[in-house]
Amino acid sequence: MDTGTHEIYLQRCFQLAKLGAGNVAPNPMVGAVLVYENRIIGEGYHQQYGEAHAEVHCIQHALEQHAGLIEQSTLYVSLEPCAHYGKTPPCADLIIRHRIPRVVVGCRDHFEAVNGKGIEKLRNAGVEVIEQIAAREAITLNKRFFTFHGLKRPYIILKWAQTRDGIMASGNAERLKISNPVTNRLVHRWRSEEAAIMVGAGTAMKDDPLLDNRHWFGKAPLKIVLSGSGNLPEELKLFHAGNETWVFNRGQTKKLGRAAWINVESDHLIKGMLDILFERRIQSVFVEGGRQLLQSFVDAGVWDEARVITNTAMIAGGGLRAPLLKEQALLQTSTIDTDEITVYKNIHNQFIV
Repeated sequence: MDTGTHEIYLQRCFQLAKLGAGNVAPNPMVGAVLVYENRIIGEGYHQQYGEAHAEVHCIQHALEQHAGLIEQSTLYVSLEPCAHYGKTPPCADLIIRHRIPRVVVGCRDHFEAVNGKGIEKLRNAGVEVIEQIAAREAITLNKRFFTFHGLKRPYIILKWAQTRDGIMASGNAERLKISNPVTNRLVHRWRSEEAAIMVGAGTAMKDDPLLDNRHWFGKAPLKIVLSGSGNLPEELKLFHAGNETWVFNRGQTKKLGRAAWINVESDHLIKGMLDILFERRIQSVFVEGGRQLLQSFVDAGVWDEARVITNTAMIAGGGLRAPLLKEQALLQTSTIDTDEITVYKNIHNQFIV
């Protein structure tokens, strides 16, 4: 098969892999397809963290009706098969055991326990391995995973809504509602796709948000509040509903129901917090405000993606101005009624195409 054909089947792997979004972290999203004479005889994806990997589901699917063809087929996998024992046995061993003669992988797995070891094991067993096909897309698919292991910190997504004249809040006690109900539902989908959601202490006290994904199905994210003093009212809604809450601060270490105060000893509060989140395997953080917190991430250079919702029909005329990005590149734009959604990337993150 030529490279073009390989890319077609890898595209199907990418489609399947995305079905695991929000459910497999800190593992990567992976899809697999088994092909016999240009016909798919099995496919699967990693569905849930701690459970069977994509290759397992794919081969099991093929065994149902095409067991006799497996030894003559090509396995396509969006990411290098693992070669180590983790929550599940090595997928490389499974491939070898079923005598699959050829494997095409989108890219290598940068996780140190894998990184080339799965490919090496397959080749040593006589399996033909073709790699670096659609590698850029394969890496972008798991930009959170690669950023986490490559930069030793969570993948950071900044999000805010602004008016046409760049205002994100009224600047007084009155709450400025900017985005429309459909876009708000999309934001809840975004929340469900990340490991954690974060706000600053000011936003937590002023808006008293739930910080959940009640308008979308899926796993609720961990809730994080960044507060220098750690002094937050115990009656806040986020302490009493949904997933657990971590309050990163200077000096306090305590528990309140499902909430925990975590002391950050580093001189730099944000970077110290990110080090702790990396140690605790929190792979991605969705930062929703307020303005000062969002700008702090930008100024520190520790952000990867920014999703900006602009209500093109609303002019505030005054109020709190939205953050200003630095060293960004446009990724994509879309529109929902009067809301324009613009996605930017940090140009220094090599794992985002």
